[in-house]
Amino acid sequence: MEFTKSLIKGKLVKRYKRFFADIKLKKEIITAHCPNTGSMKGLLDKGNDVFVSKNDDPKRKLKYTLEIIKAKKKLVGVNTHLANKIVSHALDNNLIKELSKITSKKAEIFFNKETRFDFLIERNNQKNFIEVKNVTLFRNPITSRGSKHLKTLIDAIKKGYKSYLIFLVQIEKMDYFKIAKDIDEDYYNNYILAKKAGVKFLAYRCKINPKQIKIEKKIDIIDE
Repeated sequence: MEFTKSLIKGKLVKRYKRFFADIKLKKEIITAHCPNTGSMKGLLDKGNDVFVSKNDDPKRKLKYTLEIIKAKKKLVGVNTHLANKIVSHALDNNLIKELSKITSKKAEIFFNKETRFDFLIERNNQKNFIEVKNVTLFRNPITSRGSKHLKTLIDAIKKGYKSYLIFLVQIEKMDYFKIAKDIDEDYYNNYILAKKAGVKFLAYRCKINPKQIKIEKKIDIIDE
């Protein structure tokens, strides 16, 4: 997935009220929209290099959006709204080998009245539901909504679908993904149940730079 325009480099001053980040661009301090409402633990040290996009739409209150932070010498994509776009691009370009050569793709599809999945694809005459979990933190708790989706992916298998969950790791150069059992035991237990029930779990890391973020390679998932 390519950015419409190359991102602008700056320095992080502070992030506050979840949605705002003050950024130093050359000699100017601007306020950017922060599209990641999580804790962003480990990413928010003052002076970290950051990259922002600019949108001159007059209807926007904040013209800048925080897209990438450099932490621990790694670029991290922090715009959670881009996760599905990155995966959609990967599906269209056969970047996920387990889900290559699809014949149809639909986004945001309801499975039941309460739950919808990110994608419904068809390949080899088989319908597959895909849920995407964005990983932007070095230790990343999952919401209770995430646990509910795991249980519903199991229900989808019982109704004849294949079910996949993709951990999209927006952290460059990561070698593996591990669920933080010590801070999210409920999600971990549901992950084990879903795995035993036949849900397929994949972790793919991204290639990240100021021009694009796209899926780069598959990485291992470590259970323990």
